[in-house]
Amino acid sequence: MAHGSDWRLLLPENVRRLPFDLAFVFAFVGAVNLSVFLPFVQDTPLRVVFGLPFVLFIPGYAFIAALFPERGQRAVDTEDTADESHAAPSTAEGGIDGIERVALSFGLSIAIVPLLGLVLNFTPFGIRLVPIMVTVSIFTIVTGAIAAYRRQELPPEERFRVPYRQWIDSAGEELFEPNSRTDAALNVLLVISILLATASVAYAVAVPKQGEAFTEAYLLTESDDGDLVADNYPTNFTVGEPQSLLVGVSNHEHEPTNYTIVVELQEVTLLENGSTRVNRTAQNATRATNMSIRVDRAVELDRFRTSLAHNETWLQEHTVAPPFAGDDLRLTYQVYRGDPPADPSTESAYRWLALWVDVASDGAG
Repeated sequence: MAHGSDWRLLLPENVRRLPFDLAFVFAFVGAVNLSVFLPFVQDTPLRVVFGLPFVLFIPGYAFIAALFPERGQRAVDTEDTADESHAAPSTAEGGIDGIERVALSFGLSIAIVPLLGLVLNFTPFGIRLVPIMVTVSIFTIVTGAIAAYRRQELPPEERFRVPYRQWIDSAGEELFEPNSRTDAALNVLLVISILLATASVAYAVAVPKQGEAFTEAYLLTESDDGDLVADNYPTNFTVGEPQSLLVGVSNHEHEPTNYTIVVELQEVTLLENGSTRVNRTAQNATRATNMSIRVDRAVELDRFRTSLAHNETWLQEHTVAPPFAGDDLRLTYQVYRGDPPADPSTESAYRWLALWVDVASDGAG
């Protein structure tokens, strides 16, 4: 054995005998898991470069390799066909050729991965990144191992092998020794098309399109189990008696952003058709498009400031102690990017939330 390949002796015999295409499949599974889970790699374009083939091709190829370990009808060596009268059988029954393998690998991958996700949906793990990666990786490794075992069980002349050298020699002849000027022009056009396609994909991966920029604002309460939920908001208050709420802001603006949250208790008049006064129940029932709200009185209860990086979330617990009584009062949370105006309102706010409350006088029960 040549000195340059002595390192293979360190590997188990089964690994040394592993077909190159299946060894590549196993190595690719390891590489895609590293690109997804390593902290300093997971946010780079490598995650997309490895992820797309992992989802669209690799699982299907391993599955096809397990189903069809035999050589295909077109996998006939030149030496075997030199003397047709003494030619050995060139293929095992049921084999498929390389083009069919590639086509079926894409089609089965597109079918297998969603099916694995559907199965995960009915398990406690759910459809999340880690369960999907683990499930698809295990499926690919198991089917690849079955494919390697089935190939080893076949006679050497019947095993499927990827004809790399034949492909390289054929491509070299087609590119550098064309049969006509037309073939030469088509070869040049093909090379240019491949370069343009590769450059386009590389640019799309390296400079991904920025998604929608927005800010989320929400109110939460704490349940009896200690969980934060967007439900069971307090709607009945007493003047001067505080109750707790949590206000949250999530930054998805693709840049660091300064926020100011102004909390106001407003006495309002609900107007329909610009004149008729209606109550809150009627507003919720009708959802009339021509309904408007007139703020008759507004008292600022609190003000918060925070600075958030992209995809960062801020959550603040605070107490609401209404300073005056009334029915159908509106408790508002007005979110501003930067500083608010001198007279804050829901019309000038970037985002705003509202909670309708009834406030009883002190001692009124």
